Amino acid sequence: MTQFRSSRSEMSLGLFLLGAGHHIAAWRLPEAPPNAAVSFPHYQAIAAEAEAAKFDAIFFADSASVRDFGISPIDRDERSIRLEPLTLLSALAVSTDRIGLIATASTTYNEPYNLARRFASLDLLSGGRAGWNLVTSANAQDGPNFSLEAHPEHGVRYDRAHEFEEVVRGLWHSWEGEDAFPLDKTGGQIFRPEALHPLNHKGAHFAVRGPLSVPPSAQGHPVIIQAGASEAGRDTAARTAEVVFAAHQSFDEAFAFYQDVKRRLAAYGRAPEDLKILPGVSPFIGRTRAEAQASFDELQDLVTPEVGLKLLQPFAGGLDLRDYDLDGPLPDLPVTTNAIGRQKLLVDLARRENLTIRQLYLHIAGARGHWQLIGTASEIAGELEHYFKNGAADGFNIMPPALQRSLGPITELLLPELRRRGLFRKDYTGTTLREHLGLRRPDLPAFPQFAA
Repeated sequence: MTQFRSSRSEMSLGLFLLGAGHHIAAWRLPEAPPNAAVSFPHYQAIAAEAEAAKFDAIFFADSASVRDFGISPIDRDERSIRLEPLTLLSALAVSTDRIGLIATASTTYNEPYNLARRFASLDLLSGGRAGWNLVTSANAQDGPNFSLEAHPEHGVRYDRAHEFEEVVRGLWHSWEGEDAFPLDKTGGQIFRPEALHPLNHKGAHFAVRGPLSVPPSAQGHPVIIQAGASEAGRDTAARTAEVVFAAHQSFDEAFAFYQDVKRRLAAYGRAPEDLKILPGVSPFIGRTRAEAQASFDELQDLVTPEVGLKLLQPFAGGLDLRDYDLDGPLPDLPVTTNAIGRQKLLVDLARRENLTIRQLYLHIAGARGHWQLIGTASEIAGELEHYFKNGAADGFNIMPPALQRSLGPITELLLPELRRRGLFRKDYTGTTLREHLGLRRPDLPAFPQFAA
């Protein structure tokens, strides 16, 4: 059986930004800005540092509600507040030049035309640097904010997502031909009418006429990212995604996922290089292992039981874990209809390592089930290299545990070590997100303002 490996010699690296950092207690550190989650100057400075370090992209996740409102304490979790990511990235597009700009947007709580227009606008205004992280929304509390009594079940959400993506992609392909935009002042013609095509889509969930009013950017259309790990999520990724954000706890898990999703591409007429798989990794980096461990321990000591249980609640299938002994084993959980892949990851982890409820929430406090590494830059670079060269990753989505203290070691210690090993770029060689990732450009005209 064919074993797939990255087709590139250098890995792709995204920077996943979240308030004061990904560790649930990062906001409590003395140096953390108290308003980091909603501070534009904070994100503007981080984006500038990420671009100077030559990251492929910055990425913002999103949720359409205050998670666990009315279920568990929310007053101790910075993630209860956040900015709408497309608005934030539109502002950051003005103060950056090359770095990619990726945002999460739900197919359950948006309409295809509005979403296609917003992302196409960001893509055009940024010179072809936008990416859409397609999610179906795992948060069951989003529904009441959109006139729904209940969150749609998993299969319904993915069925809608398939059609949603088809409509969005069709709208992005509203223009045809390299000469679609003559911008002829003498003749008074901006575009050729025959180059503009209405979509006229009618399906089970949507009826959308089109065409889209925003012309294509220098990269054709925004890069499509996906993050589901369930069976439906993997199939959606193989069918439509160009990048997959993944969560794994071990090389064996990452390898199995990578090989499975890459193998599925052929059924949809796609090649392995058409899809990049980037596992999330949260690194605690020190000049010595003891220094890295001390930084990790300091944050772990700030995690309260209330916040720890809140972290587990979305994956508990409706079971209230407050009714169980924190120092006892994880009980059998009802199967969730929301974050199916992440629930399986956490249950497998707890059973494999015989973790108590307290040990489990402390284990994911830093990265919510993503890969967590503690060590020197050389040790962590070695781990990343092993995954990259042996069929488990095309790169990584880096998740700084505490931005004010973590980003410096990432850019000043880890990236130079990766460059020394020939694994990461020294400078950008392209201008679009597709060029950074090594993805082919769709066969679409580029609006003349951003033509190469």
